[in-house]
Amino acid sequence: MFIERDDHRLRRFVVGGVFFLVLMLLIMFNSSVATMVDAVLQSLFTGQRLEGAGWFHALMTLLSFLAKPTMDIIWILIIAVVLWLKRYQIPALWAVCTLLGGDVFGELFKHIVKRARPAQHLAADDGYSFPSGHVLGFFLVAAVLLLIVVPLIRKHSTRTICQLLIVFAVFFLAVSRVYLYAHWPFDTIGAMLLAYTWLQVAEWLYVAWAPRLLRVPFLSSSEI
Repeated sequence: MFIERDDHRLRRFVVGGVFFLVLMLLIMFNSSVATMVDAVLQSLFTGQRLEGAGWFHALMTLLSFLAKPTMDIIWILIIAVVLWLKRYQIPALWAVCTLLGGDVFGELFKHIVKRARPAQHLAADDGYSFPSGHVLGFFLVAAVLLLIVVPLIRKHSTRTICQLLIVFAVFFLAVSRVYLYAHWPFDTIGAMLLAYTWLQVAEWLYVAWAPRLLRVPFLSSSEI
């Protein structure tokens, strides 16, 4: 199986969930500490910002576009189709459900916290700010790649390079959302914590249900 039974998964779920909830409560109750740290980190990433100019601005804008929620759905559907054609039907279904489930939780917590975006945000970045939908969705797409797709690569050096590129992509996406004033830094951190916590549940569901789904006729030939 791509995802094996792991006795430490519950502990990771609890740790990730507690950190997320603590951060969420700090933001909901307008903690002065959280606000100050957010402001300091935001100034760090935006202090040298040149509006509309430079390769870094172009890179940040491109990353933000490629990882917007609608694009995340497109990427995960492409991954799922490729996996399905390779006879990995169950991992393909799991990939789609993992992203959609994460998106649902993201929207739920956005409407619970109701945090306003930074005042300088672009008109295209509407809605509530915490957690970042871009970062949450792309984190889960990256997780699917790391857990399901990268292990299919036979060459060790190529796998390692792909893993590093995926990790760096998630990091720089989080930077881009702060750089573009679309989110506060803690919005991106909260998105990663929520995605990580949900991923533990999704992995547990995979381990529990993947073998049972092999009994379904159109999934019986799937690799798991």
